[in-house]
Amino acid sequence: MTVTVYSTPTCPYCHMAKEFLKANQVDYKDVNVAADSNAAREMIQKSGQNGVPVLDVDGKIIVGFDKDALKKALQL
Repeated sequence: MTVTVYSTPTCPYCHMAKEFLKANQVDYKDVNVAADSNAAREMIQKSGQNGVPVLDVDGKIIVGFDKDALKKALQL
């Protein structure tokens, strides 16, 4: 399973999403869209959103820290 978190360093919901993944022993790739404009474009293309966090769980896009959607996508 591939999990990517598009985030910024100052976003509290991004931190909560990453803490949730760590607590459930889910490996993820953290992409800082504040520092990487190509990644920001990729995130907007995938989600249609410029807000963070955006999580890509094996191609399923979750916008924001939606714990229920994450649990379902991760089959927790």
